[in-house]
Amino acid sequence: MTDKEFDYIVVGAGSAGCVLAARLSEDPATRVLLLEAGPPDNSPWIHLPIGYGKTMWSPVYNWRFETDPDPGMNGRRIYWPRGKTLGGSSSINGLIYIRGQREDYDHWAELGNTGWGYDDVLPWFIKSEGNQRVGDMPLHGQDGPLKVSDIGAKHELIEAFISGAEQIGVPRTDDFNGARQEGAGYYQLNTFNGLRCSTAKAYLAPAKRRPNLRIETEAFAAGVVIEGRRAVGVRYRQGGEMKTARCTAEVLLSAGAIQSPQLLQLSGIGPRALLDQLGVPVVHDARGVGENLQDHLQIRLGYECTKPITTNDQLNSWIGQARLGIEWLSHRTGALAIGINQGGCFMRALKDANGKPEAATPDIQFHVATLSADMAGGKVHPYSGFTMSVCQLRPESRGHVRARSRDPFEAPEMQPNYLSKELDRRTAVAGVRAARAIAHSPAMRPYVKREVKPGPDAATDEELLEFCRNNGATIFHPSGTCKMGNDTLAVVDARLRVHGIGGLRVVDCSVMPTLVSGNTNGPVVMMAEKAVDMIRQDAKDPIRFP
Repeated sequence: MTDKEFDYIVVGAGSAGCVLAARLSEDPATRVLLLEAGPPDNSPWIHLPIGYGKTMWSPVYNWRFETDPDPGMNGRRIYWPRGKTLGGSSSINGLIYIRGQREDYDHWAELGNTGWGYDDVLPWFIKSEGNQRVGDMPLHGQDGPLKVSDIGAKHELIEAFISGAEQIGVPRTDDFNGARQEGAGYYQLNTFNGLRCSTAKAYLAPAKRRPNLRIETEAFAAGVVIEGRRAVGVRYRQGGEMKTARCTAEVLLSAGAIQSPQLLQLSGIGPRALLDQLGVPVVHDARGVGENLQDHLQIRLGYECTKPITTNDQLNSWIGQARLGIEWLSHRTGALAIGINQGGCFMRALKDANGKPEAATPDIQFHVATLSADMAGGKVHPYSGFTMSVCQLRPESRGHVRARSRDPFEAPEMQPNYLSKELDRRTAVAGVRAARAIAHSPAMRPYVKREVKPGPDAATDEELLEFCRNNGATIFHPSGTCKMGNDTLAVVDARLRVHGIGGLRVVDCSVMPTLVSGNTNGPVVMMAEKAVDMIRQDAKDPIRFP
């Protein structure tokens, strides 16, 4: 295929882009170009789950973004890792498979996004999922490309955490993606046979040899080519040369919540005031492009364990490392096959004056790791340690992403405005107190030698909030910057088409009007699966779907 022979151009081979390219190219008459700014996913650290610690800081496979100084974080810049390879962030994330709550999607529908209620999207969750569990599971899929696996052996520390959560009133669960999210238990992971199952592995690998699919890596998109009011191609840099690819049907932006809005802005689609400031000719004045930024702020509590049963102990010993390797090679199990977080909890932490939960559904999520380090992906501590991380599920704080200049290769301004709303500040403190309550439970107390962070000096709400400001970090879920809807800040409609421009859609986390209550990779795969069906419908009925 030549550069002018495409029907669809997909920008970004990440969690959504791999799904789009693979599914659209199932039709041999449909010609698809997939552009990825990073290299192929060849590193063994991508495919080995514990390699998360390596790719977290990789200059090759990670964009390694930083936010602007955030007032809510006492002026700190927050490190934002994002995947830069085939599979995108699904190739470097923590592997946890969570859909969110029914109410998340019903709220999207209530906002005017027809077809995005929970009952509407459930078929695409099921279609995408290949769950290892057998038996009657009406809410799950077993034949889908995205593999979902149980964590094999139970861990003494995670069992204590689950029991501790039960002792403070949170029930045990074996399925966070079932009829009810609330509970404590083990996560299911996007792994298969001890290896990571990214969307590059699940979707793109089986499609790579199709003659109607062209995959270009190290192809950095610089802007959308727009003629009149229609997208007709993409400009990109590859091998030091600027190139242009054209398409006859649609351009599909899947560059993520940071770069999709930046690409739109530099293509003349965005707030007029910003475009005028940048010197970019206005194609379409769209106020909401880059606004509505949301993220889950993670607060990490660190503990020293009384027993040498943590992953720290294994990684800090040559014998322990050897045993980890042997276990993985022999059985494809153990810490190398799991990554970082094994257990978790969804609970209602924020209470009113009478001690009753303020939220009808869980408002915080725990990620429990049998290791400890100064930061996610950092070198583990020399002592036996574990981590309980908490995040607010539905933050009210809103930030923005804005291009700094007309240079597409300069990272945009990223301002999350963490903890700028009172509810978020109260929930952060309540989350820390909930973690402490579990740590102090009869089941967990025998395993806690000391609380390293925040430590005994932080006791009042004010002191705990200051700890959150000084130590909070992303849990890697920036979303919302090209929101779906019909209000003045909406960028795309319910079929993910950019308002005011033909032949252009956005399909990634940026279109979420509000964050889902949990990890975002599974929902993005669902959204891409649904988007493919909408694209096919629209192509067959252009009068009904112009």
